[in-house]
Amino acid sequence: MMVMFTIVPLLVSFSVGAQTVPSSKQQISLSFSPIVKETSPAVVNIFTKTIVRERAVPSLFNDPFFKRFFGKNLQGSERKRMGKSLGSGVIVRRNGLIVTNHHVIDKATEIQVVLADRREFSAELILSDEGTDLAILKINTEGEELPILEFRDSDTTDVGDLVLAIGNPFGVGQTVTSGIVSALARTQVGVADFQFFIQTDAAINPGNSGGALVTMDGKLLGINTAIFSSSRNGGSVGIGFAIPANMVRTVVRAAEEGHELVRAWPGIVGQNLNSDLAQGFGLSRPGGVVVSSVYPQGPADIAGIKAGDVILAVEGKEVINVESLRFRIATIPVNEQIELEIWRERKLKKIIYTAAPAPEVPARNRREVRGTNPLAGAIIANLSPALAEEKELGNLWEGVIVTDVARRSPAHQISLQAHDILVSLNDIPIHLVEDVDRALGKKTSKWKIVIRRDGRLQTLELKR
Repeated sequence: MMVMFTIVPLLVSFSVGAQTVPSSKQQISLSFSPIVKETSPAVVNIFTKTIVRERAVPSLFNDPFFKRFFGKNLQGSERKRMGKSLGSGVIVRRNGLIVTNHHVIDKATEIQVVLADRREFSAELILSDEGTDLAILKINTEGEELPILEFRDSDTTDVGDLVLAIGNPFGVGQTVTSGIVSALARTQVGVADFQFFIQTDAAINPGNSGGALVTMDGKLLGINTAIFSSSRNGGSVGIGFAIPANMVRTVVRAAEEGHELVRAWPGIVGQNLNSDLAQGFGLSRPGGVVVSSVYPQGPADIAGIKAGDVILAVEGKEVINVESLRFRIATIPVNEQIELEIWRERKLKKIIYTAAPAPEVPARNRREVRGTNPLAGAIIANLSPALAEEKELGNLWEGVIVTDVARRSPAHQISLQAHDILVSLNDIPIHLVEDVDRALGKKTSKWKIVIRRDGRLQTLELKR
C-alpha cells in the first residue's frame, strides 16, 4: 500500500526525487505520536507461569570424578520450580479477545494480562495453534468495552511501507519502534508450519512476541513472532518477522465460533516452478506450483486440477511457491468457493475451487502395541491427510505411523522413533494398523522391520 500522507497530520506529501530542506516548523516536527496514542492502548503485556519439573542431583555427584563412573545414570529426586516468561498481545475484540503467539503461552499454568493502563486480568486460553504459532486469550471485562486494533488486509501492503512494532521487549514495559516493510512472503523462517511472513526492520526483541505490527492508518498488519539474530543474547539486528493479519483473522474466527481451528487443505503434491521448469512449460518466468499428484476425491481433484497443471494464483493473488499456496488456501474459510488460475497445455485457465479440510480417512485407530515383540511400547496410528497436517508431515497421506514410543520399552530399545513409518514386518506389507496385528500374530524368532525415516528406507533385523 502506498502511504496516504493526507490521512494523518504527521506526514506531508512529496514528489519522487524532490528532496528539499524542511521549510516549516510543521515539517520539522513530524511525529508518529498520533498513531501511537491511537493504537498502543490495544497492545497488552502477557506474563505466564509454568511448572518446570527437573531432577535434583546431589552436588557430590556433580563432581567430574563421579560423573566419569556414573555418567547419565545419576538419579536424583524430582523437584518442581516455577518458570516465568513474558510476551505481548493485541486486543482484537472489545469484549476482551486477545491474540498472541502460541510459543508465548505454551504449557503455561497461569496467564496474566496487563493492559496499557496498568490494570491486570487473569486470562483464559480459548485456542492455541502451533502450526500458525498463534493463540487466542479471553479476559473478563465485566461488560466494559476495550480499545481494539482492526485488521488490515495484509495483501494490500507493499515493501517500503512504514510500520510500527509495539510490544514489551525485555520486560521493560510497552515500547514502540518504527521501520518499514522490508520484504513479503518470507518462507524460510522455521518458526511455524504455515510460513509466509512479513519482514520488517522495525526493532523486535525478546518480549515483543505476540505484539502488533501496525500500519500508518492505525491497523493491525501482523503479529510479531520472530527475529533473526546473530548474537547469543537474541538481540535485534533489524530482521524481524510477523504473521500476516489475514492468517490471524482465520484463527480469531475459529475462536469466536467456538470450535477447533480447521484449515482448508490444497489436496495436491507439488513442487516449485523454477526457471528450467518454466521454460519447459512455456512460461516466461519462474513462480508457481507444478502439480505432481492429486489426492483422489480431495478438493483439488473435485475442482478438476490434474497432474501437470501449474497453479499460478489464488483469488488473483500470485502463488510464488508451495509454501505460499498452502498459506493462501489455509486463509480461506472452509466450504467457500474461490477462483484459481492454472497453466495447462500452454494456456491460462480459471477454475472454481471449493475449500475443504484435510480428510481423516482412514480413521486413526491409534493404540499402543503390546505383547512380547520388538514393537511393544510403540504408539501407532493410521496415516491420513488430516493426521499428516496435524503432525506437519507434508504429503505423507497413507501408511502406519509411529506417533510416540514409551521409554525403556522394546520399541525404544530398537531405536524406533516418533514419525517413523512402518513399511513391512517380516515381509508383510503394512498399510493399516490391522496389518501390524496380523504380522505380530505370527510366531517367529526372527524379525525384519522395514521403516521409512526422513524419506529413506531402513531395515532392522533382530533375533530373539
